[in-house]
Amino acid sequence: MGLRGCGHADVRLPSPLEEVNDEFLREHGVRLLLKRDDLISAEVPGNKWRKLHLNLQAAHEQGRSTLLTFGGAYSNHIRAVAAAGRACGFSTIGVIRGEGHRPLNWSLAYATEQGMRLEYLDRTTYRAKHMSEVIDGLRERFGDFYLLPEGGSNALAVRGCATIADEIDADFDALCCACGTGGTLAGLAARLSAGREAIGFSVLKGGGFLKEEVRRFQEDAGAVTGNWSIETGYHFGGFAKYPPELAAFIREFHARHGVLLERSYVAKMLAGVYDLAARGRFRRGGTVVALITGPPEGADDQNGGGRAAT
Repeated sequence: MGLRGCGHADVRLPSPLEEVNDEFLREHGVRLLLKRDDLISAEVPGNKWRKLHLNLQAAHEQGRSTLLTFGGAYSNHIRAVAAAGRACGFSTIGVIRGEGHRPLNWSLAYATEQGMRLEYLDRTTYRAKHMSEVIDGLRERFGDFYLLPEGGSNALAVRGCATIADEIDADFDALCCACGTGGTLAGLAARLSAGREAIGFSVLKGGGFLKEEVRRFQEDAGAVTGNWSIETGYHFGGFAKYPPELAAFIREFHARHGVLLERSYVAKMLAGVYDLAARGRFRRGGTVVALITGPPEGADDQNGGGRAAT
């Protein structure tokens, strides 16, 4: 099963590893490699594919025909589930935070084009979406669906993300990623060899809680490690915040290296990597791998802006 076996022939694995030729980094003795998971698939890119493919296999093995998940109005997870579900023959239901509006925004319109049914929960109920009474109510309405959590992080997602480290054939010291739920970081750290570390960059203000989330994900996946840490000072004001200094970093990186960065996650992580390099956080002469978990999203991002995603 997995996307390779269900009509999604454009999955590209392993994702490319590209070196960044950057004078600033050379001055600080750091070699930077980009793990381009944004190029895995046009429809289910980056860590979304990594998180989903084992869950799709499990849903198939359990005989489930419907996937149900949660997300915001611009959620890339919602879009990925819609596309993967269509490719693999599942019906999909997206439970969206807040009230419905017409016309649909570009993100939700894409999800419906992929066949996803949209339902809405008021924000108070949405905050309780993990509670049994909310889930039971959804099962009464929609039947015995396969439940995917908001953002897609669970034990199977952690195991799917763990394979990323196996694909890196270069010597490196640190593997970096953005953190929204902690699932990707939990997987990366689980598979690293001795002497290497995984560093997560929280995109959320007050992201200290992610440490407990990463521990929980690793425990659920049966792969508890101590080789990871989370930087909480590079959220740029909070999730989906887009201050001028972040916009400038995106423009400059694009101009120098030809890669347009997704702004809610990837750009914050890379800006953090550059700042840590300047601060001497990395071993001089060492190599850092930065995981590019997704591409720019929507028309605004193509112009150096972007939309909030989860």
